[in-house]
Amino acid sequence: MDALTRRLSPATVLAEVQQVWTATVGEVIAAEATPTAERDGTLIVTCGSSVWAQELDLMSDDLMARLNAAVGRPVITRLRCQAATSRGWARGGGDTPGSV
Repeated sequence: MDALTRRLSPATVLAEVQQVWTATVGEVIAAEATPTAERDGTLIVTCGSSVWAQELDLMSDDLMARLNAAVGRPVITRLRCQAATSRGWARGGGDTPGSV
């Protein structure tokens, strides 16, 4: 199934990072934050709260190094973390990740 998913995924830096996100950052961070965009090496990570966004900002150097290692090349040069602000955020349509 993983091979099929990789074959069908768009060939973008964002797709590559999303593929390795949970394994690289861990279940706890992945439950609270999702890579949602990438442009010119800047990875946008949308977090469930401003506290998580600030925490990941503080961890950005380590997270970038781990993500680049997981992808196999230095594709992420900057991490920009932001708190989710709209009800239509990526996972559940609620105010926070995973809410229904």
